[in-house]
Amino acid sequence: QVRLVESGGGLVQPGGSLRLSCAASGFTFSRAFMRWYRQAPGKERELVASITSNSGSKNSVDSVKGRFTISRDNTKKTVSLQMNSLKPEDTAVYYCNAFIDLSNYWGQGTQVTVSS
Repeated sequence: QVRLVESGGGLVQPGGSLRLSCAASGFTFSRAFMRWYRQAPGKERELVASITSNSGSKNSVDSVKGRFTISRDNTKKTVSLQMNSLKPEDTAVYYCNAFIDLSNYWGQGTQVTVSS
């Protein structure tokens, strides 16, 4: 059974940092293309960052470039999102996503709130 469990969300002031983690199980993590998405209230879910199976390629949406960094540890079966210089517009539920064997799997999400 595939499981993706996010952690690390919370309330942070503008300019602060958070590190999200996603623990994976139930599939061959080292083969999966991993992504972080987010969904703000009243908005569609958007792709934030992605990383290939061997960490050879990473991409992120323009609005977070230079602030967010995606990484993975295939030994620990985790993918992380380091978020720095957070802005109120980063407030959203953040979801971990695994794409493997033409199937998408989702975590339950973790809330990130950026507010003073």
